[in-house]
Amino acid sequence: MIREDFREILRLVRPGSRVLDVGCGEGALLDLLSHDKQIDGRGLEISASGVAACMARGLSVVQGDADQDLDHFPDRSFDYAVLSQTLQATRNPRHVLDELLRIADRAIVSFPNFGHWRVRWSLLSRGRMPETKALPMPWWSTPNIHLCTLADFLALTADLNLRVDACVAFAGQGPARSMNPASALENWRAESCLFMLSRNGSAPTQNLGGGELPPSSGDLFDG
Repeated sequence: MIREDFREILRLVRPGSRVLDVGCGEGALLDLLSHDKQIDGRGLEISASGVAACMARGLSVVQGDADQDLDHFPDRSFDYAVLSQTLQATRNPRHVLDELLRIADRAIVSFPNFGHWRVRWSLLSRGRMPETKALPMPWWSTPNIHLCTLADFLALTADLNLRVDACVAFAGQGPARSMNPASALENWRAESCLFMLSRNGSAPTQNLGGGELPPSSGDLFDG
């Protein structure tokens, strides 16, 4: 079964575009985009087992750490850089987000919302770190080291002078729904969020289904 955030990413990405999937795991999203949107896809994955699984699928993936290795990609190498449920596991989320929008025209980022009402209720009633569908692991084994709320994320995008081109919320196993991220209510309702971001001053997002692609600045995977 396709993850709901993957369905939304599939909807947002233009056919034939250049996509970097950061923290691509075993390559499920890259594989989906390659088959359904015929993208020119690349992946960056920290675990050797994830890289091996991606290579077994025939995907172009290198082993690397987003906190350090995004710095080595040329400017505007990709049309989209995807960071799916990974931002909270990075050591320096601000730097990673800034780098995504240096190497790509648009960044698609999803993350669990620590402001969701179930999280707040768990902390209030139990006084312990919550375990929910979006945050299923206990505190001592989770890879999440920089959890944030929707409001925190918006503050970071404002600090980096980024524009929100699209955003949706998820709750439970339901499909994506549109949301107004500035609404205080959404910081309670959204269990996880997905944003498509670009730099302020860049051309507005239009015609997601097609259009000319900007020239490539090089490919770290060649050679």
